[in-house]
Amino acid sequence: MGLVNDRCICLRKFEYSETSQILTLFARQHGLIRVIAKGAHRVNKSGSSKFGGGIDLLDLGDATFTDRLEKDLATLTEWKLHDGHRPLRSTLRGLYLGFYAAELASLFFEQRDPHPAVFDHLEKLAADLATRRIEQAFLAFELNLLREAGYLPELSRCISCGTAVQARPGPMSFSADQGGVVCRNCESVFPGRSAVDGRLIGIIQMVLNLGDARAPLTRLPVLTRHQTDPINRLLMEHIQHSLGRPLRMRGYVA
Repeated sequence: MGLVNDRCICLRKFEYSETSQILTLFARQHGLIRVIAKGAHRVNKSGSSKFGGGIDLLDLGDATFTDRLEKDLATLTEWKLHDGHRPLRSTLRGLYLGFYAAELASLFFEQRDPHPAVFDHLEKLAADLATRRIEQAFLAFELNLLREAGYLPELSRCISCGTAVQARPGPMSFSADQGGVVCRNCESVFPGRSAVDGRLIGIIQMVLNLGDARAPLTRLPVLTRHQTDPINRLLMEHIQHSLGRPLRMRGYVA
């Protein structure tokens, strides 16, 4: 039985029994891995536990797990917690956005499809969500994730005629089912379009230009929930249509 080691972030967890967990781990070099952590909650006579009493969402750790491609469920054999993100767990808004980021990362990629740049950005985001720059930090991650996964909506050209669309004050149109902005000449063709403030489209374009995962957070504009809530709702509508399913965290983010 081959074993591999990798730095991992816990994206999903399911309490499988009184003592075990089934987890979706985002491994930096191996992508999404579903594992069973047998005896995760079992405590021995000395009071210690094999996996520290269980693994929580967003926990960052060094994992050892079986590597058998024919098996859908690997076995977690070792887990060394590197960061439990205690500051993040003291802010409800940050925790909700962190859980939402984990949900998106777990849905956009296939198993064993590594995306180290996304992993590094998610690791950085978990720390940023406990700071005052929480809103722009999450938006930068969300947009970079969409771009990396190939789900980024078209925001600079009309999805119907291809005409360049300039962000401007005032109402613009966005079609979630077609995945992008619609110019005024083509609006009548898309009855299901949504109205969006053009200034918000401008913010998205700015963050896309400045929000590379390697860029310092201070380069991003300071954003408030008055700006990010409607942007997150817009992107969520697009994501749900693209994936064909509702998101679990949809009622907690915007």
